[in-house]
Amino acid sequence: MAEDIKNILDKYPEYAANIGMEVHVQLKTNSKIFCSCPNKFGDEPNKNICPICSGHPGVLPVLNKKVVDFALMIGLATNSKLIRISKFARKHYMYPDLPKNFQITQDDSPIFTQGYVPIELPDGNEKKINLTRIHMEEDAGKNIHSSDESLVDLNRAGTPLLEIVSEPDMANSYETKAYLMRLKNIVQYLGISDADMEKGSFRGDVNISVRKKDAKELGTKIELKNINSFKFISQAIEYEIERQINALKTGEKLFQETRLWNTKKQQSFVMRTKETAQDYRFLNEPDLPLIEISDEWVEKIKKQIPELPHEKLNRFKKNHGLSTYEAGILIDNLALANFFETTTKICNKPKQVSNWMLRNLLGFLKENKISLDQSKVTSENFAQLIIELDNGTINTSVAQDVFLDMATTGKSPSIIIDEKDLKQIGSQEELKEIILEIIKNNPNEVKKYLAGNERLFKFFVGQSMKATKGKGNPKVIQELLKKHLV
Repeated sequence: MAEDIKNILDKYPEYAANIGMEVHVQLKTNSKIFCSCPNKFGDEPNKNICPICSGHPGVLPVLNKKVVDFALMIGLATNSKLIRISKFARKHYMYPDLPKNFQITQDDSPIFTQGYVPIELPDGNEKKINLTRIHMEEDAGKNIHSSDESLVDLNRAGTPLLEIVSEPDMANSYETKAYLMRLKNIVQYLGISDADMEKGSFRGDVNISVRKKDAKELGTKIELKNINSFKFISQAIEYEIERQINALKTGEKLFQETRLWNTKKQQSFVMRTKETAQDYRFLNEPDLPLIEISDEWVEKIKKQIPELPHEKLNRFKKNHGLSTYEAGILIDNLALANFFETTTKICNKPKQVSNWMLRNLLGFLKENKISLDQSKVTSENFAQLIIELDNGTINTSVAQDVFLDMATTGKSPSIIIDEKDLKQIGSQEELKEIILEIIKNNPNEVKKYLAGNERLFKFFVGQSMKATKGKGNPKVIQELLKKHLV
């Protein structure tokens, strides 16, 4: 995470906030949760539907085993308590995008409870965000509105979801963003979802309540819904906390409700009063059997769980000497983390690799609006650049140009260095002649420097680098200048 930390509660030290998240993760299975229709994003409307996912009467759902596999993976990865025998229920509500008027989900018997997700706080300490439950369910379709009509696309209906519900353990927008980013990383590392917020495969509803710090009970819970970026979630939390505090200060009574976030106006507004479990008329799903998880099934899934993001972060800090900030950026993208590790194995210079990745590589990718796998930079070429720099073949200034050439053309650094004659001049004799000539040609500057104007030392360094066309070894140049500027 970036180190810019904003907390609206700094303005209101007598108040505290409690924030919980309900995150829906669309799973990356080939077919939907209760039928064999393709689970694909972006196809033409209503192409991937059948009588089951479009809610025809009398059809029977069949559970996709891969969905349970993925649920087991996220449950084990978040240290959650497995409920060995769980079941599905029908959650009733009437919307156009849910033709059968109920959603198949898990109610009082989810597959996991009592887990946690670790996050890093600004002071370097770790905080565990506790999870209430993880359960499986089906997604609804999608309503498409225009000025004079509304259309329904059922391609998304029946898409497998995992809902991950946290306790109200987050105290501000920073912690909430850190939690969401860590959870997103976990599901991506596990390979169970692409967690693309723009496609709706990673969606979060925020529950916020505010109270006086000395109050024992939590404040009134208000839900913020349908926010599709980490940036907007942070903005919405900051706004809503302040809105609730100002309401309490003026004696206004807060009611449990669902609000929407308007990104243009930077305000939340009421969508509806919050439903309760009774409103949904939950009942057991009669067409699906109980889900019973065996020890053998659990052991099989355990073997498929890779190194998780927080484990990788701690290893990068311990083994490679990276800061929490540096390691956090690298582990945020699995491809980036793998690139770092592969490069480091070749050149054995982790700190230099990290510095060049965070500054040059990420800057180049951002400027050109491409991903790492779309770039021409390879671990081998990147490592060679670090080696050439570390060996003194080129200096830092020249290395910047070599990197840009390498990233643009895909050529190896050694070829670029040879073709453009960029090898660093490190010979004391060769540099001595150049420096003596510069001293001879700038008598006034020499006189001022010797009279105490030490800032002119940079002038002589600059002139020396200019004379060597940027190829002079800066360290040797400075040593020679100190020796001969007398």
